[in-house]
Parts: sequence; structure tokens; C-alpha cells
Amino acid sequence: MQTSFQTTAIIGTGAMGRGIAQMAAQAGSQVLLFDNQPGASEKARTDLFAQWDKLLEKGRLDEDQNRQYKSRVTCANALADLSGCALVVEAIVEKLEVKTALFAALEEIVSDDTVLASNTSSLSITAIAARLRLPQRFAGLHFFNPVPLMKVVEVVAGLRTDPAVCTQLTDYVREMGHTPVQAADTPGFIVNHAGRGYGTEALRIAGENIADFATIDRILKDQVGFKLGPFELMDLTALDVSHPVMESVYRQYYDEPRYRPSVITAQRLAGGMVGKKVGQGFYRYDNGTAQVPAEPATPQVDEMPPVWVSTRAARRAELLLLLKNLGAQIETGQSPSPTALTLVAPLGFDVTTVAVVERLDPARTVGIDMLMDDATTRRRVLATNPATRSDMRDAAHALFARDGKAVSVIRDSGGFVTQRVVATIVNIAADMCQQAICSPADLEIAVRLGLGYPMGPLAMGNHVGPTNVLEVLFNMQTVYGDPRYRPSPWLRRRGAIGLSLLHVEA
Repeated sequence: MQTSFQTTAIIGTGAMGRGIAQMAAQAGSQVLLFDNQPGASEKARTDLFAQWDKLLEKGRLDEDQNRQYKSRVTCANALADLSGCALVVEAIVEKLEVKTALFAALEEIVSDDTVLASNTSSLSITAIAARLRLPQRFAGLHFFNPVPLMKVVEVVAGLRTDPAVCTQLTDYVREMGHTPVQAADTPGFIVNHAGRGYGTEALRIAGENIADFATIDRILKDQVGFKLGPFELMDLTALDVSHPVMESVYRQYYDEPRYRPSVITAQRLAGGMVGKKVGQGFYRYDNGTAQVPAEPATPQVDEMPPVWVSTRAARRAELLLLLKNLGAQIETGQSPSPTALTLVAPLGFDVTTVAVVERLDPARTVGIDMLMDDATTRRRVLATNPATRSDMRDAAHALFARDGKAVSVIRDSGGFVTQRVVATIVNIAADMCQQAICSPADLEIAVRLGLGYPMGPLAMGNHVGPTNVLEVLFNMQTVYGDPRYRPSPWLRRRGAIGLSLLHVEA
């Protein structure tokens, strides 16, 4: 079987190294396993054979394939045994000095034609290569865990990497049956950089006491379509993994406000509440099952007040049609009557600001998030301001739950949960395009396959509308005066004239 690299060595035989070895052997390479821990290579080989046996039992491969794959994997006793390899992939501890020492030692062993690659997720490829005699033959080859199931691989070029090396690695990834994406050597590469928007903004929202963890998770799953809420995801990946990544990207970008970590995760990490694997994170776990607090019941309202909708409401026509279908008594005057429930639907502004600017009675004013098309969501989100009366809050909740759709009521916020998170995700992605970290197409592929988002971040921006994303960001920047909501120039240029984000070249 012809492959780009006939002999591949894997250094570091933990879960990542073992997974890379599996894909390399299945691609047709002879694979050498090396680990400086006694017995680790042999255990990895045994575990790998057991994995193929399971696939055989499930009918995922046949006897001949199982035999061929096993015949391609051997263990190396010392680094010197790797001298004849065409490719060496490192998957060891994430410490720069350890990796640079390893590759410096390898250069004394392998031929000048051998390609060297690191599976690092956060360290600079250029920095690792700086001490090499031949830095041009070094690149990043970043797989995701579990390697056989996560089908995207980042091929990362350092400043001195020969483009031919990246081409060869890209072909090899395809031979493994995975999807390669090309990334510049920047902090977080593509996936860990693009992923900053989801968890960090959700943490800010929780830190501002706008909603609890479970409510934020429900909103983002039901309104946007994420498979896991941000706090469920952090519990799954564990804070001893995800929080250091947050800090690393933030520091490497010289404290860029968009990537600022949260004291919430720092405190939980310090307290050992890192997630599902220890039974306690943002949720408590019994036998691996999250104990999620029940949602508040829909209030019982005996007499529903009439409803008046702000003339400046986003998607006003759709909102009025929805209210009609829900059986609301709709007022059509220029201002609400003294008994009316007043609805506003801002983009980026908080409900309090809108009530003040539009001279509405805050006691009767409730906001609704209309960023997303209501027909595409499984949940509606309302927001009260500090002065909203409880009867008006309950009336709005009961009204919008009449057709059985779930309703969440959050505290006053700039931009609602979905608006803030989606706008942040799109803005960071746009900034990555501005920096030419990767192509827009590779960005979309990497995020969908690497993070499991329902759509790529640029497609998400197209879905809600670039001008709407810009309005959320501009208004939040105005209200908060916070540079983290500063719109990317790439987004601003396109959104200002209503162009698609996904299909417009930089």
C-alpha cells in the first residue's frame, strides 16, 4: 500500500499518540512506537491491537485488514531505533523546553530528509523549530482526541517551514481518511482560537449573574443548535485542560480582551471541581449523569394584559405575527396604554437602556430575543429589567409558552445570551480571517469538525445576518465601553454593506 510516509514513528504513546499510530498504520505506514516510560510502548501496542479486535467484532474491518494493521506496528527501544523513519510525530507533554530538547536529539539521529512534526495544541511551531539545524523540515500536525473519531487535523507551518512539507503532511492526513486544514503558526491555531468565543462569553454572562449555568446551556442548545452547552462542554473536556488553554491563548495574544479568562474557571480548577471525570464541575454527576436543576414552571396567569410592541423591535413583523398566533390582545397605538405589557426586542442593548431611551415604563417592560428566526428555535428567551413588575414578567412568560415552546427568563443583559455568544463567535472568526490565520473555508471546516458546532462561525454570521451581528457588537461596545466587543475590520467591511461573510474573499 503506497502512502506519503512508508515509515512513521510516534513518540509519546498516550491516548493521542496511540490514536495517531492507529491512523498511520491504517493509512499503510510501518509504525514505530516510542515512549521513555518503561513498558508504555508495549502497553500502547497491546491496547491498539485490542481496539482493532473490537472493530473486527463489530464488522468495521475484516480479518485480513486486522492482520495487516497489526503487522505494521512495532515498538522501539530507544530514539536511535527511529533513524530510518520518513516521519516522526511527537505527542508528549506540552512543555516547550521538553519538546525542543527532543527534536534537537532527533536531528542527530534521523536523516536530513526526515520530516519532523509536533502534535502540540498550544505551543509555537516556530519556537520549537528555532533550535533545529533544519527548521524547514518541521511543522505542526495537530490531531484532536479521540483521534479516530475527530476527523480534522491542523497542518501548521512555522515561519521557516518548507511549503512542500505541509503539502506532504496534508496528503498524508487525507490518506488517513481525515480532513486537513492549513493554519498559520498563531496562538491556538484554528480550532482552539475560534473556540474562545463560546465558553469565554458564556462565562462572562454567568459572571454578571444574568443567568445560571443550566439556563445558559439550555438557551444555546435550543436557540442555536449546539450539541452541548458551554458548561456541559467544559465539564466534559475538564477545566484542568480547558482553563490552561484559555490562559495560554490570552497571554500569547498579549492580554487581548476578547480572550480574557474567567475567575470562575480559575476558582473551580483550584478547588478540584474540574468536571465530569471527578464527579463535580459546573454540574454534579451521579454515575456519570449530570444532575441538572429543573426549569421553573410556567406561571399561571388568570388575566392576560394587552401587549404593545416597540416600533424599534428587531423582526417586529415576525414578533407581531407570533403574538397574534399566540392569541395576544395587541395594541397598535403610538405608545402603550397604562395597563399594557410592553415588549422590546433590542440587538445588543439591554432592556433598561431601551426603556429609558424610548421613554417606556420600565415596570411594564420586558425584552425578547429576536436575533434568531423563532421558527428555527426550540426556546424563547425573555429578559426583565430591575424595575419589571413580577406580574408583567409572569404574563410575558405565560404568553410566550402558550404553544408549548420552552421559555427562559433571564436578568437584564446587553445583547441576551444568544446575541452575545453568537456575535463573539462570529467576531473572533472574522478577526482570524483578517489576520489570514487560515482560509474562510478551512475555518468553517475546522470549527464544524473540531468543535462540533451546528454550522461554521461565518455561516452562523450569515444565518443571523452580518448587519445584525455588527449592530449587537456596536451597541454592546457603546453600553459596556468594553474593547472585547470591538468589531473586527473584516466583519465591519462586509457587514456595513450587507455582504455574505462566507463567500466573500478577504
